[in-house]
Amino acid sequence: MEADKIKESIKRAAQDLFRKFGYHKTSVNEIAKRAKIAKATIYKYFDSKEDLLHALLMDYIRASVDELIHADSPDMDEEAHLNSLIIKTSRLSYTVCNEFIGWDFIRESTNSQEFLKNLSNELEELLITSFAQLSGIRKHDTYLQRLRFLIKCSKSIVFSFAFTSVSDSDVRKNFVSFQKEILPYLVKAAITI
Repeated sequence: MEADKIKESIKRAAQDLFRKFGYHKTSVNEIAKRAKIAKATIYKYFDSKEDLLHALLMDYIRASVDELIHADSPDMDEEAHLNSLIIKTSRLSYTVCNEFIGWDFIRESTNSQEFLKNLSNELEELLITSFAQLSGIRKHDTYLQRLRFLIKCSKSIVFSFAFTSVSDSDVRKNFVSFQKEILPYLVKAAITI
């Protein structure tokens, strides 16, 4: 049980520091100091700072996916449901990038872009798997194909905005633009599949 407490302490300290300073500007030494443990202890539980970030993000994403799946009204039509789900998924991606990693690091680091690509693939699979386990009319294969199509298109567009934007306000503007100008057409295309 002590090991679980130490691991959670490390994750809490890292989360606080990543949110305050960003992933790139937070050192393993600072995490150890905040968690009140030796630096070497972190490496007993996590292979690297990136591995620690991944664990934090997957915890956050798993909790958020559960909320995403159960948040909408069951009598919502498929178009409204898909639109709502993609907006919420995009906001989740934005939050992950904004609060944990930091936009400057994302734009400047090839490693972070590969890390985010892998993370977004995991998010996609987690969403699809979670929906496949739900009972009801939305479980059918056509719905899951539509959802996968929307997630793939959306994440490509959203991440391209994030990687090419000059400032944080540009990123926010691009997300709003995506939501208002692009997403409705993607959802309509998915519905006609």
